[in-house]
Amino acid sequence: MTHAGPPTHALTATQAEKLDTLRRVVSGYERVVVALSGGVDSALVAAVAAERLGAGALAVTAQSPSLPAAELQAADDLSARIGIQHRVVRTDEMARPAYVANQGDRCYHCKTELYSHLTPIAAELGAVVCNGTNLDDLGDYRPGLRAAREREIRSPLVEAGCGKADVRALARHLGLPVWDKPAAACLASRVPVGTPVSVPVLGEIEAAEALLHSLGVSHVRVRHHGEIARIETDAAGIEIVARERETVERRLRALGFRFVTLDLGGYRSGSLNPIATHPSGAAQPIEES
Repeated sequence: MTHAGPPTHALTATQAEKLDTLRRVVSGYERVVVALSGGVDSALVAAVAAERLGAGALAVTAQSPSLPAAELQAADDLSARIGIQHRVVRTDEMARPAYVANQGDRCYHCKTELYSHLTPIAAELGAVVCNGTNLDDLGDYRPGLRAAREREIRSPLVEAGCGKADVRALARHLGLPVWDKPAAACLASRVPVGTPVSVPVLGEIEAAEALLHSLGVSHVRVRHHGEIARIETDAAGIEIVARERETVERRLRALGFRFVTLDLGGYRSGSLNPIATHPSGAAQPIEES
């Protein structure tokens, strides 16, 4: 079995205790199916599952138009590195009218589609389904969490009391290469709420972001506003886009955009999200993107 690697970063006493707790939680499942997106949260769950359960752990990644091909490959490479069995399933959220309509609860319908594929696999194996939800996620109003509750999906990071900072520290300690990977979201999160999601639109977004990555822009979102591509990136990315302005404009116009803009406000998670009322009464973005 391949492992992530030897510990590479010391933990605080509190973090070490949380890692022990996470290992106990996962060991108690006996057999698990991990919804692996390739991000650091689900990667940590998968790594601990492989360590504690061996052949009793299976990672499953959903292949769909909303997942960049590079992310699917990254999930497969990561699975091989940590030594967990990996399976790819094709999901069809585009067949769900409420998902396509994109009226603010798109993530709920996406996760419902995902879990409708994972729960039968888990039932066949006598396993539980786990996701990568961490403690900090519970502070956001996220429709996808409702889908997980309805399917009784387990969240070992929450059960172990791990927030995002804990997750990154534990992943770094275990030698996971994604410990500092920027947060990601599905390609559909680049489409404004109320604008229908379509396969061609998702393809344009994927191609545009792939171009920017190839130029060295690591943290970027290309928000799709019909004829307009609005690029959100960090300070370093803004410099690259400005320097490569002609190439970026030419290549994105070739994809079908009439106008290519650089948002001087920079990258903002959830910038397209509508504002919803959380049960606590606070106004919060509907989902991270």
